[in-house]
Amino acid sequence: MPKPVTPRPRGVWTAARLRELIARAYRGESVIVLANRAPFQCDFAPDGSIIVKRSSGGLVTALEPVMEACAGVWIAGRSGSAGRNFVDGSRARAGAAANRSYRVRHVSLDPHEERGYYYGFANEGLWPLCHRTGVRPVFRRGDFNAYRAVNGAFADAACEEAASDRPLVLVQDYHFALVPRMIRERLPLARAVSFWHIPWPRPRDFAACPCGRQLVEGLLGASVVGFQTEDDCRNFIDTVECTLDADIDRERNTIAYEGRRTAIRAYPVSVEWPSRWARQSSSVAECRAEVSRRLGLPADVRLAVGVDRLDYTKGIVEKFLAAERLLASHPEFRGRFVLVQLAEPSRECLPSYRELRSRVRDTADCINARFGGNAYRPIVLLEAHHQPADVYRFLRAADVCYVGSLHDGMNLVAKEFVSARDDERGVLVLSGFAGAARELSAAMIVNPYAIDDAARALAGGLNMPDADQSTRMRAMRSVIAQHNSYTWAGKMLTDAAFLDSAVPSVSNTADTSRHTSPEEAVR
Repeated sequence: MPKPVTPRPRGVWTAARLRELIARAYRGESVIVLANRAPFQCDFAPDGSIIVKRSSGGLVTALEPVMEACAGVWIAGRSGSAGRNFVDGSRARAGAAANRSYRVRHVSLDPHEERGYYYGFANEGLWPLCHRTGVRPVFRRGDFNAYRAVNGAFADAACEEAASDRPLVLVQDYHFALVPRMIRERLPLARAVSFWHIPWPRPRDFAACPCGRQLVEGLLGASVVGFQTEDDCRNFIDTVECTLDADIDRERNTIAYEGRRTAIRAYPVSVEWPSRWARQSSSVAECRAEVSRRLGLPADVRLAVGVDRLDYTKGIVEKFLAAERLLASHPEFRGRFVLVQLAEPSRECLPSYRELRSRVRDTADCINARFGGNAYRPIVLLEAHHQPADVYRFLRAADVCYVGSLHDGMNLVAKEFVSARDDERGVLVLSGFAGAARELSAAMIVNPYAIDDAARALAGGLNMPDADQSTRMRAMRSVIAQHNSYTWAGKMLTDAAFLDSAVPSVSNTADTSRHTSPEEAVR
């Protein structure tokens, strides 16, 4: 039987439409992307050989299809244990072999810089500052000095890669808040778009950052600053109002500062549509049989799947507790229900992550001891890096996908699950604290802290009739078809082209005639 096809709405963004936008509005300018993580990572195998794996994470999921559609360079810092050994000048041989439409440039960091910039300021400071999960942020002057130095190195690399005096630069995430201003100081005509993938905190929370003014000034060097939600935009504008003497236009969501105007916009990040991984996967029935065989599960098992980094923002412990409550309150699922958690190890050198990993393991062990027996384990914890094909195999096999984020900018696993289900089956149980809940309203929305309610949602998902599953899944697939990764990039670049021409730097007002209007660019 052929796979059901969700109709593609008219006017949807595609790779071809994105290329046309860049050709028209940017005169075919190559795209320069700055991201902490490379699209692939190179690690040493025990025998000394090098293994190339696609990197995990929402940023790579969203950005890689965009870069494949557009010629350019991806400037990255972290690319695995063998990254420095595998990079020849600015070209990564593995990247060139995997995809010829763009290349990867590696910015080498010494261990001190890596520790201070990434593990220190970015992930002991900014990450907990921006996520309301009860972990206290830690700020050290030395970490910020390393962060500033690394931001400078990436800004230098972007300027070196620029083929003209007005390059198109996409600056990704909280690792590079200072970069837009640094680029602007060297290339005043640069079109820079900064996208902040994680939540932006409320002003009173942001005030805990001793370097907050420098971060905000750095971001305002961009033509456009993008966030996941309108709430994040409001929080950022409120933060600017509390931090700088800037001219804020709340009707247009723009901020004028130091002779430049920056637009603040919400661009919900998304996934490729249609999904290449779904197209390349086996049928749902074959995926189900393969997962059951691999894990030794009975054919009639009711399967829930979670896919997360081992991060305290993802609510993995709370998810396990909801599964435990399900088994306690619904004895009919004992021996017939399994929650498989794909867990990517993350930032293990930080105490908060080591503590989380211990809690996750202990919770799984306790639940398995309580409800397991013989070969049956209700919680199957798979701690490893999983390639996209493997992740999609589990997503296609699942009766339920549980996304239980305690605070999340978007959470693309939710959208990947929907894109994986071309059979229009499966139930998404989704935390209301994930940005994806604003778009995927046909999911079963839960409060992950409310364990009883989450358990009831799990039971409801497992018992949901096929017709109701199909109705919900069609609605969510329609949303993603219209708002895919090309939509995310296309709207940002359209706004940047328009705003840069309509409101240029006061020192460059004579140089606006070369721009194409956004209406012409996307026609």
